Amino acid sequence: MDELLAQFLVEAPELAQQLAEALLALERMPGPGQALDAAFRHAHTLKGSVQLFDLPPLAGLLHAAEDLLGALRAGDRAPDAAALDALMAAAGAVEGWIMGLARDGAGIGLPAEAAALGARHEAALRALLDGPAVPAAAEPAAALAWLPALLAEAADPLAEARSGSQPVTALHYRPAADCFFLGDDPFGLLRRLPGLIALRVTPRAAWDLESFDPFACNLDFAALSTAAPEALRQHMRFVADQVEWAGVAAAEPPASPTVAATRDPGQRLLRVEAARIDGMMDMVAELVVAKTGLAGLAREAGGPATPLGRSLAARGAEIDRLVAGLHRAVLGLRLVPLAQAFRRLPRLARELSAQLGKPVALQIEGEEVEADKSVVDALAEPLLHLLRNALDHGVEPPEARRAAGKSEAGRITLSARRQGDQIQVTLEDDGAGLDTAKLRRVAGERGLLPPAELDALDEAAAMALIFRAGFSTAAAVTGISGRGVGMDAVRAAIEALGGRVSVASRPGQGTSFRLTLPRATVITRVVLLRLGEARFGVPIEAVAETLRLPEAAITRLAEGEAFVLRGRALPLLRLSDLLGLPAAPAGTERRILVTAGPAPCGIAVDGFAERLDVMLRPMGGLLAGLPGALGTALLGDGVVLVVLDLDELAGGAAAPLPEAALS
Repeated sequence: MDELLAQFLVEAPELAQQLAEALLALERMPGPGQALDAAFRHAHTLKGSVQLFDLPPLAGLLHAAEDLLGALRAGDRAPDAAALDALMAAAGAVEGWIMGLARDGAGIGLPAEAAALGARHEAALRALLDGPAVPAAAEPAAALAWLPALLAEAADPLAEARSGSQPVTALHYRPAADCFFLGDDPFGLLRRLPGLIALRVTPRAAWDLESFDPFACNLDFAALSTAAPEALRQHMRFVADQVEWAGVAAAEPPASPTVAATRDPGQRLLRVEAARIDGMMDMVAELVVAKTGLAGLAREAGGPATPLGRSLAARGAEIDRLVAGLHRAVLGLRLVPLAQAFRRLPRLARELSAQLGKPVALQIEGEEVEADKSVVDALAEPLLHLLRNALDHGVEPPEARRAAGKSEAGRITLSARRQGDQIQVTLEDDGAGLDTAKLRRVAGERGLLPPAELDALDEAAAMALIFRAGFSTAAAVTGISGRGVGMDAVRAAIEALGGRVSVASRPGQGTSFRLTLPRATVITRVVLLRLGEARFGVPIEAVAETLRLPEAAITRLAEGEAFVLRGRALPLLRLSDLLGLPAAPAGTERRILVTAGPAPCGIAVDGFAERLDVMLRPMGGLLAGLPGALGTALLGDGVVLVVLDLDELAGGAAAPLPEAALS
């Protein structure tokens, strides 16, 4: 039973989430199809697994959900709003209980209120089983009628795929007519389709200019791809009910397709405990430290001037290559798509939208971006807080939106992109924006800052007040907000991951939250800086150049210091001032680091040391969220190196100066 329980706790949360996703897809396209089949299959599988354990409320609820889904499949009942609402409510309870079981582990059991709650949900589902029958469906169109024209138009790329013995998958995507209001972007989805070699776009009905509706989708998409079928189904998973698949045998003539199975292809998976992969990553980190020490030995042996130094350097380069490959391999084992953190949000948006009476379309972009599993897992909760905040405080009620000249339905966009060794996740709404005067007033009423300090805050600092513990603009405590816990929890969670969060807003146009996070524990090439006896690291891509600057070339201004570099005036900052450390005595010349980016500046340091590859780790413990630090690394001599974030340290001082300031 212990082994069965362990397997159940691994698989059940995924099945519960897939059930909720299938129901959301069924809501977008009610009726027979893949979404309804998938929902029934997931409910049936979950019910069978749950019956192995003593969990009567969960088993009874899943049994009722399976019966209702079976009635929908058989045509005995229409998949109307009442049925879908009851199924979504039941799926939410099931997912909550299963996630609780997964957290509790050996202490398996349901909450005390589970019996009563399960009975209410089960009764609601059973009451719908004798409801109105579904109307007779029209005769379906001929299967795969779209395929011959696609294959005829794509003869050349298909022939090239056949010559390389590449398997080809065909798909037909028929978006829902109201897909734009549901947050779907058909062209964007197909543009990012993995392995795309051909695309055919056709109108599904003749264009009638007199009754033309620009907000309704009248297009069908047919495509060919050489990507693996499981990768394609993963990419199209949010519109799975709108997609038809066919496999095209690469060695056969284009007009001879072979129909693929409609079910998801099986995957060969090996489940490995995360702790084992963490151990491998720790070993890679130790190898990086050992490799750095080998470079020091090569210098001590005379470097390129001696045979021993040359031999050590050659072996070091070989070990460097092997360690880099091992790091990429281990890192790849831990990378998972952000979709795992995003997937709960559509259902939450649906529930809160109905609860608040605010119609909202949630659009998700970049869910295929990958990050370390620990980052993705920890990101789910902050995103829930941000989505609740956007729905409760950001998006206005329909009547207020009409008065402001907006559409009644609000829009929330969640997007992600990779930027070097970091990921950026942005959640923005088109609501009323932040009222900084109100934020200052609420902060004063709650005693978060003295009145004089509040009055001195600029707009950016006033917006940042929402991240203070205990801050809330809600007039009353509800099930959604008002307790003063939310944005401060978001900031704490992101900083614990070694990231940072920022907010921007424009009155009447909306608010945007940006989360910047490390993608994973990565090997980073850094330049070592000296500041007195201390050493700091800077990523090499953040440095445009280094130079020595005589004191005579530095101009002192009221705001600080500046210098001219190739005809351009740049501000000059002292690293000691930025870090709050004692400054070294002024000399006849200064060593200057010029930052890269659109607004470069000079940063004065005491000296430069060698360049090293280090294993960068996010700041943790008491140092979590330390401003101006990207993370730490262990050097070969056992010293912990702090790697600096020059962009954050320089801040607004990095803005270019007019040349007239130096005349």
